[in-house]
Amino acid sequence: MLNSITEKLTTVTSGVEVSNIEVVMAMIVALGLGIIIAATYLISNKQALNRRGFSLTLIMLPIILAVIILFVGSNVARAFSLAGVLSIIRFRSAPGESKDIGYIFFSTAAGVGCGVGMYLGSSMFVVFMSIVMLILEKLSFGGNGTAKRLKIVIPEDLNYENAFDEVFEKYTNRHILQKIKTTDLGSLYEANYEVTLKAGIREKEFIDELRVRNGNLSIMLTMHGE
Repeated sequence: MLNSITEKLTTVTSGVEVSNIEVVMAMIVALGLGIIIAATYLISNKQALNRRGFSLTLIMLPIILAVIILFVGSNVARAFSLAGVLSIIRFRSAPGESKDIGYIFFSTAAGVGCGVGMYLGSSMFVVFMSIVMLILEKLSFGGNGTAKRLKIVIPEDLNYENAFDEVFEKYTNRHILQKIKTTDLGSLYEANYEVTLKAGIREKEFIDELRVRNGNLSIMLTMHGE
Protein backbone atom coordinates (compact mmCIF):
# COMPACT_ATOMS: atom_id res chain seq x y z
CA MET A 1 0.00 0.00 0.00
CA LEU A 2 2.83 2.35 0.87
CA ASN A 3 4.50 1.62 -2.47
CA SER A 4 1.32 2.41 -4.37
CA ILE A 5 1.01 5.70 -2.52
CA THR A 6 4.58 6.75 -3.19
CA GLU A 7 4.50 5.66 -6.81
CA LYS A 8 1.53 7.75 -7.81
CA LEU A 9 -0.30 10.15 -5.55
CA THR A 10 -2.58 12.71 -7.14
CA THR A 11 -4.84 15.47 -5.99
CA VAL A 12 -7.91 15.81 -8.19
CA THR A 13 -9.14 19.37 -8.58
CA SER A 14 -12.10 20.12 -10.82
CA GLY A 15 -11.33 17.20 -13.05
CA VAL A 16 -7.66 18.12 -13.42
CA GLU A 17 -5.08 15.86 -11.83
CA VAL A 18 -2.28 17.61 -10.00
CA SER A 19 0.52 15.28 -9.06
CA ASN A 20 2.17 15.53 -5.68
CA ILE A 21 5.46 16.15 -7.48
CA GLU A 22 3.95 19.35 -8.89
CA VAL A 23 2.77 20.38 -5.42
CA VAL A 24 6.19 19.75 -3.90
CA MET A 25 7.91 21.55 -6.78
CA ALA A 26 5.66 24.57 -6.38
CA MET A 27 6.29 24.69 -2.62
CA ILE A 28 10.07 24.44 -3.03
CA VAL A 29 10.24 27.20 -5.64
CA ALA A 30 7.82 29.37 -3.62
CA LEU A 31 9.96 28.85 -0.51
CA GLY A 32 13.10 29.98 -2.33
CA LEU A 33 11.35 33.05 -3.74
CA GLY A 34 9.86 33.88 -0.34
CA ILE A 35 13.31 33.80 1.25
CA ILE A 36 14.64 36.15 -1.45
CA ILE A 37 11.73 38.56 -0.89
CA ALA A 38 12.16 38.49 2.90
CA ALA A 39 15.91 39.06 2.60
CA THR A 40 15.31 41.98 0.24
CA TYR A 41 12.84 43.46 2.72
CA LEU A 42 15.26 43.23 5.64
CA ILE A 43 18.23 44.57 3.66
CA SER A 44 16.27 47.50 2.24
CA ASN A 45 14.69 48.28 5.63
CA LYS A 46 17.54 48.54 8.09
CA GLN A 47 15.23 49.92 10.76
CA ALA A 48 13.03 46.83 10.45
CA LEU A 49 15.62 44.16 11.25
CA ASN A 50 13.70 43.20 14.38
CA ARG A 51 10.46 42.63 12.48
CA ARG A 52 10.85 38.87 12.46
CA GLY A 53 7.13 38.20 12.22
CA PHE A 54 6.63 40.20 9.03
CA SER A 55 9.68 38.68 7.32
CA LEU A 56 8.39 35.18 8.16
CA THR A 57 5.03 36.16 6.67
CA LEU A 58 6.76 37.13 3.42
CA ILE A 59 8.27 33.63 3.30
CA MET A 60 5.00 31.86 4.10
CA LEU A 61 2.73 33.76 1.69
CA PRO A 62 4.15 32.47 -1.63
CA ILE A 63 4.02 28.85 -0.39
CA ILE A 64 0.46 29.14 0.90
CA LEU A 65 -0.84 30.87 -2.21
CA ALA A 66 0.91 28.45 -4.56
CA VAL A 67 -0.72 25.47 -2.83
CA ILE A 68 -4.12 27.21 -2.75
CA ILE A 69 -3.94 27.91 -6.49
CA LEU A 70 -3.08 24.27 -7.16
CA PHE A 71 -5.86 22.90 -4.95
CA VAL A 72 -8.57 25.29 -6.16
CA GLY A 73 -7.70 24.97 -9.85
CA SER A 74 -10.61 26.01 -12.07
CA ASN A 75 -13.32 24.96 -9.62
CA VAL A 76 -15.55 28.06 -9.37
CA ALA A 77 -17.38 26.89 -6.26
CA ARG A 78 -14.14 26.35 -4.37
CA ALA A 79 -12.82 29.69 -5.55
CA PHE A 80 -15.87 31.51 -4.18
CA SER A 81 -15.66 29.57 -0.92
CA LEU A 82 -12.01 30.52 -0.59
CA ALA A 83 -12.84 34.18 -1.24
CA GLY A 84 -15.47 34.04 1.51
CA VAL A 85 -12.98 32.61 4.00
CA LEU A 86 -10.26 35.12 3.13
CA SER A 87 -12.70 38.03 3.38
CA ILE A 88 -13.07 37.49 7.15
CA ILE A 89 -9.30 37.46 7.74
CA ARG A 90 -7.69 40.74 8.74
CA PHE A 91 -4.15 41.63 9.74
CA ARG A 92 -4.18 42.12 13.50
CA SER A 93 -0.62 43.40 13.79
CA ALA A 94 0.25 47.04 14.23
CA PRO A 95 0.17 48.94 10.91
CA GLY A 96 3.58 49.51 9.40
CA GLU A 97 4.81 51.57 6.48
CA SER A 98 2.97 51.71 3.17
CA LYS A 99 5.99 49.92 1.69
CA ASP A 100 5.01 46.83 3.70
CA ILE A 101 1.78 46.55 1.70
CA GLY A 102 3.83 46.51 -1.48
CA TYR A 103 5.87 43.59 -0.16
CA ILE A 104 2.66 41.72 0.64
CA PHE A 105 1.58 42.05 -3.00
CA PHE A 106 5.14 41.16 -4.04
CA SER A 107 4.90 37.84 -2.18
CA THR A 108 1.35 37.29 -3.42
CA ALA A 109 2.38 37.65 -7.07
CA ALA A 110 5.27 35.23 -6.58
CA GLY A 111 2.96 32.66 -4.96
CA VAL A 112 0.35 32.94 -7.70
CA GLY A 113 3.05 32.51 -10.35
CA CYS A 114 4.30 29.32 -8.69
CA GLY A 115 0.74 28.07 -8.34
CA VAL A 116 0.11 28.25 -12.07
CA GLY A 117 3.46 26.62 -12.85
CA MET A 118 5.31 29.70 -14.15
CA TYR A 119 8.46 28.99 -12.15
CA LEU A 120 10.90 30.71 -14.49
CA GLY A 121 8.69 33.77 -14.93
CA SER A 122 8.13 34.04 -11.18
CA SER A 123 11.85 33.72 -10.49
CA MET A 124 12.70 36.41 -13.04
CA PHE A 125 10.04 38.69 -11.55
CA VAL A 126 11.31 38.25 -7.98
CA VAL A 127 14.95 38.75 -8.93
CA PHE A 128 14.13 41.84 -11.00
CA MET A 129 11.99 43.44 -8.29
CA SER A 130 14.54 42.63 -5.59
CA ILE A 131 17.33 44.30 -7.57
CA VAL A 132 15.12 47.34 -8.19
CA MET A 133 14.23 47.68 -4.48
CA LEU A 134 17.85 47.36 -3.40
CA ILE A 135 18.99 49.96 -5.93
CA LEU A 136 16.26 52.40 -4.84
CA GLU A 137 17.22 51.88 -1.21
CA LYS A 138 20.90 52.44 -2.04
CA LEU A 139 20.00 55.71 -3.78
CA SER A 140 17.71 56.72 -0.86
CA PHE A 141 15.00 57.31 -3.44
CA GLY A 142 11.95 59.17 -2.13
CA GLY A 143 13.43 60.32 1.17
CA ASN A 144 16.31 62.00 2.94
CA GLY A 145 16.43 59.86 6.06
CA THR A 146 14.62 57.45 8.30
CA ALA A 147 11.27 58.54 9.72
CA LYS A 148 11.04 58.29 13.49
CA ARG A 149 8.31 58.78 16.05
CA LEU A 150 8.79 61.43 18.69
CA LYS A 151 6.68 61.68 21.85
CA ILE A 152 7.07 64.78 23.99
CA VAL A 153 5.35 65.43 27.31
CA ILE A 154 4.56 69.15 27.55
CA PRO A 155 3.54 71.28 30.54
CA GLU A 156 0.00 72.63 30.46
CA ASP A 157 1.16 76.26 30.28
CA LEU A 158 3.45 75.73 27.25
CA ASN A 159 2.17 76.46 23.75
CA TYR A 160 2.99 73.17 22.00
CA GLU A 161 2.16 74.52 18.53
CA ASN A 162 5.28 76.68 18.22
CA ALA A 163 7.41 75.65 21.20
CA PHE A 164 9.78 73.36 19.25
CA ASP A 165 9.85 75.00 15.81
CA GLU A 166 13.43 76.28 16.13
CA VAL A 167 14.70 72.90 17.30
CA PHE A 168 12.92 71.07 14.48
CA GLU A 169 14.31 73.47 11.85
CA LYS A 170 17.82 72.91 13.18
CA TYR A 171 17.77 69.11 13.48
CA THR A 172 15.10 67.74 11.09
CA ASN A 173 14.36 67.68 7.39
CA ARG A 174 10.69 67.10 8.06
CA HIS A 175 8.35 67.07 11.04
CA ILE A 176 4.61 66.51 11.35
CA LEU A 177 2.42 66.77 14.45
CA GLN A 178 0.27 63.63 14.23
CA LYS A 179 -1.56 63.61 17.55
CA ILE A 180 -1.92 65.60 20.74
CA LYS A 181 -3.59 64.37 23.92
CA THR A 182 -3.78 65.21 27.61
CA THR A 183 -2.24 63.02 30.29
CA ASP A 184 -1.91 62.96 34.08
CA LEU A 185 -5.54 64.04 34.65
CA GLY A 186 -5.24 66.86 32.13
CA SER A 187 -2.26 68.57 33.76
CA LEU A 188 0.12 67.61 30.90
CA TYR A 189 0.00 67.24 27.12
CA GLU A 190 1.57 64.47 25.06
CA ALA A 191 2.50 65.48 21.51
CA ASN A 192 3.25 62.78 18.92
CA TYR A 193 5.38 63.79 15.95
CA GLU A 194 6.81 62.03 12.93
CA VAL A 195 10.29 63.43 12.27
CA THR A 196 13.10 62.80 9.80
CA LEU A 197 16.48 63.80 11.22
CA LYS A 198 19.11 65.49 9.08
CA ALA A 199 22.21 63.52 8.12
CA GLY A 200 24.93 63.50 10.77
CA ILE A 201 22.65 64.69 13.55
CA ARG A 202 23.36 63.28 17.02
CA GLU A 203 20.13 62.20 18.65
CA LYS A 204 21.34 63.09 22.15
CA GLU A 205 21.87 66.73 21.17
CA PHE A 206 18.43 66.82 19.57
CA ILE A 207 16.75 65.39 22.68
CA ASP A 208 18.73 67.67 25.02
CA GLU A 209 17.46 70.78 23.24
CA LEU A 210 13.91 69.46 23.40
CA ARG A 211 14.32 68.85 27.15
CA VAL A 212 15.22 72.49 27.65
CA ARG A 213 11.95 73.50 25.96
CA ASN A 214 9.62 71.04 27.73
CA GLY A 215 10.97 71.50 31.24
CA ASN A 216 12.91 68.22 31.31
CA LEU A 217 9.75 66.11 31.11
CA SER A 218 9.58 62.74 29.36
CA ILE A 219 10.71 62.45 25.71
CA MET A 220 10.66 59.27 23.61
CA LEU A 221 12.28 58.86 20.18
CA THR A 222 11.64 55.56 18.40
CA MET A 223 12.05 54.08 14.94
CA HIS A 224 9.01 54.54 12.73
CA GLY A 225 6.62 51.57 13.02
CA GLU A 226 7.78 50.43 16.47
